[in-house]
Amino acid sequence: MTSPASTLHVAIACGGTGGHLFPGMAVGRELAARGCRVTLLVSPKDVDQAAVAGLSGLGVATLPALGLQDGNHLSFALGFWKAWRASRKLFAGQSNRPHAVLAMGGFTAAPPFLAARMRGAAGFLHESNTVPGRANRLLARWTERAFTGFAGAARRLPGATAECVGTPVRDAIGRLRDQRDPAAARRALGLDPDRPVLLVTGGSQGARGLNRLVLAALPELVRTGPDLQFIHLSGAPDLDEVRAAHAPLGARSVVHAFLQDMHTALDAAEVVVSRAGASSMAELAALRLPAVLVPLPTAQDNHQFHNAEAFVQTGAALRLDQATACPADLVAAVRSLRPASPLRDPMTAALARADSPGAASDIASAILTHLREPFTNAVRRTAPRTRRPGTAEHPSPSPLLVPAKDMP
Repeated sequence: MTSPASTLHVAIACGGTGGHLFPGMAVGRELAARGCRVTLLVSPKDVDQAAVAGLSGLGVATLPALGLQDGNHLSFALGFWKAWRASRKLFAGQSNRPHAVLAMGGFTAAPPFLAARMRGAAGFLHESNTVPGRANRLLARWTERAFTGFAGAARRLPGATAECVGTPVRDAIGRLRDQRDPAAARRALGLDPDRPVLLVTGGSQGARGLNRLVLAALPELVRTGPDLQFIHLSGAPDLDEVRAAHAPLGARSVVHAFLQDMHTALDAAEVVVSRAGASSMAELAALRLPAVLVPLPTAQDNHQFHNAEAFVQTGAALRLDQATACPADLVAAVRSLRPASPLRDPMTAALARADSPGAASDIASAILTHLREPFTNAVRRTAPRTRRPGTAEHPSPSPLLVPAKDMP
């Protein structure tokens, strides 16, 4: 007999950034392993397309990217309308109607989330940051359940029933939790397998302020760490400048704009210098990697500062502020996280406490529990109903899109 889960279709709106995409993929794989049909809704951006290339076991649909930048509301409205139309077309027909939709954050997730809700799908969202983004704050009232990466985020999602489950990490990172092999990873990247590595990463788009701080500190990092090797992921705009600065180090440095096999770079690292995106921080916690976090000062609602502060308060990371940090500060911070430092062991213990290895499983379980208890009632609550006037057996239809808290 076919299990109920095999009839379920879950759409996951996770496009736009790796911080939304990789956790969404992790949840998708968990749902697919339980017999669900899963469609990942991604953007045309290179980071999304590279990540889903050759993906098996999950469906993928590309929708227009969307963002509200520089107060350009007309452009935003036009983009929203295009994404809405594409989403409606994607979900047309009974066979394409999702039973549930999960928004992973960002305005790119909003049109498909609302389009799926209009088709009767149950709504869920995940917020990875300490300060929820505007899109998730707006969508929160239309959800059955919200999931957060940090406990403090739950109270910032008005109207939602929220639970802190942590932020899922990509499969390749999850597999490294118990089987790290730094020597093999360094060898794969062309580095000396027996010498430690400092990894510098500004995320999938790179980070100019972070790059310049590291390059200014590079001579002193080399002088005080003669055994230290470097992996510097610069982003495309700064690639030539960063390569030129590392060139005198020869084989001690590996410089790329972006590394598809990010798990290999993390496995190779002893210490990390990074922005404070929530997904990146979840991966640091999963691998117990001590880090110096340099939050992006222009992040919406200054959420990267608050993400970093959450780790700093528990001893799971150090933080430097881009506007005030000098090269000597970075050198001192990196040195304080090397293996001989008294900070390192307490920090790895704090990272272990921050890790949430069951996050993807918890989210998948909650979605399936909602749809199965009982299965027919869950669908009836969220699906459009047909009205036959004058009969008690066929009540008047409820609105196609109503706040979750107002649902019968």
